[in-house]
Amino acid sequence: MKAAKQTVSLTINSDLYALAKKLGINASQVAEEALIQQVTRLQAEQLQAEIRQDLEAASTYIAKHGSFAELVRQHYNNNDEA
Repeated sequence: MKAAKQTVSLTINSDLYALAKKLGINASQVAEEALIQQVTRLQAEQLQAEIRQDLEAASTYIAKHGSFAELVRQHYNNNDEA
């Protein structure tokens, strides 16, 4: 993600922040990387949930109407017999 930077306010344990600063850790960079990981994970979970829902809907349709491939085979088999 390459967008303009935005200043935000975070509430962080002051001792932890002081230690991180002493160690030369860039808290902004760490926070951004953590947010990227979390956003990516949640987006993947949402996509997996949508795919599961779509597969369930397709399975329900197939159980009720048969598969599209079966319908096409029946159609062409019926046309071959005519």
